[in-house]
Amino acid sequence: MGRATAYYFILPAITILALMVFYPLLYGFYLSITDMSLKTFKNPNIIGLKNYFDVLKNPRIFRTLLRTIVWTFVNVGAHVTLGLALAVILNRKLPGKKFLRIFLIIPWAMPQYISALTWKGMFNLKFGAVNIFLQKIGIDPIPWLSEPTMTFIAAIITNIWLGFPFMMMVALGALQSIPADLYEAAEIDGASSWQQFKNITLPMLKPAMTPSIVLGTVWTFNMLNVILIIAGGFGNDKTQILVTEVYRMSFQFYRYGYAAAYSVLIFIILLVFGINYVKKSKVLGED
Repeated sequence: MGRATAYYFILPAITILALMVFYPLLYGFYLSITDMSLKTFKNPNIIGLKNYFDVLKNPRIFRTLLRTIVWTFVNVGAHVTLGLALAVILNRKLPGKKFLRIFLIIPWAMPQYISALTWKGMFNLKFGAVNIFLQKIGIDPIPWLSEPTMTFIAAIITNIWLGFPFMMMVALGALQSIPADLYEAAEIDGASSWQQFKNITLPMLKPAMTPSIVLGTVWTFNMLNVILIIAGGFGNDKTQILVTEVYRMSFQFYRYGYAAAYSVLIFIILLVFGINYVKKSKVLGED
């Protein structure tokens, strides 16, 4: 009776997970082996792995994958570095620290759409705040929104601004949970500030930062809004990442089966990354 009661308690959570997570996931796998499109929407045919072969035969996918890896690595690296640095600063005694913390969390609190539109305006060639600032320090205006490479860099800058507060708050919470006794003992033993940071702070941060980095990687890998807004829709092929290709295939060309296969491949890439990263982190922790 006790076990049955426990199942009754978790039944609502299992039901919600089934409806919101497992069903869409399984349905996406199903779509990926069909030829569903706008033409065959009502009666799609099962075509096996053809969509996967078509995706992998597309010469653009490997260039787009490389661009997506660069996008993810640069963004997540900046999020972690900047967030950790700010967390260390905020963990010290500072005047007006509460207001500074509120100010730094604003990028995360604002809706992504509004933030991306604001940054797009700031990157305007003639009237944007970024180029006005560059001119004041003697640098010629940069065509952020008309040159594909610069548009991609502008999207990275925007996403860095959007993402660092999350890492900052996670790191700050973890820092505040580290016992002060450890640092006091290290000081008595003559450890320098860098040695304390390397041997106490970083290992103690790992349990909190590892899942945060995995989450940040998944979010950044699948960041659609920033690319679409900064690039002005699908823009140039040189500004696209994998998830924008999926969106384009779904809502511009209505190739739903093909887009689903694309999505499954993205899911597999992120799943493999997440598993390997967590395993590697545990191994390093054991050392």
